[in-house]
Amino acid sequence: MQLTNNFTLEELTKSETALRQNIDNTPTEDIVTNLRTLAEKVLQPVREHYGKGVKVNSGFRSMAVNAAVGGVQGAKPSDHTRGLAADIEIPGLPNAELAQWIEANLEYTQLILEFYTQGIPDSGWVHVSYDPANLKKQSLTAVKQDGKTVYLPGLHA
Repeated sequence: MQLTNNFTLEELTKSETALRQNIDNTPTEDIVTNLRTLAEKVLQPVREHYGKGVKVNSGFRSMAVNAAVGGVQGAKPSDHTRGLAADIEIPGLPNAELAQWIEANLEYTQLILEFYTQGIPDSGWVHVSYDPANLKKQSLTAVKQDGKTVYLPGLHA
């Protein structure tokens, strides 16, 4: 199913973990609607701005897939499990630059520059979520400190 000119439902739901572990990762209609909105409001504008393919490392994750990949569990479900988030990269473009462009030009709920290492442009990835009811534009940088993931406010590249 085509969600926008350049994004399909298949690429936003594909999961190597689900395939390897034989976990169903089929979204409900509500989640498909959320994925379409994410593609329309964030992913397609990124694609059009850079004129390059956007690699979706992780989009929708069923609760079982999210648990299998070590996603956050608890009272507040991951935006990935609701079809509101994607982890993306553009091959050949520094992830810090991608995150900075999204921060300056698009509406979003949360933007995280994850595990980027200065001087290594393709290190890490960019997590971006879009919930139309909560466009708080929260920008964070995820880093490892003493073996634990820590989220620093703002983008640090």
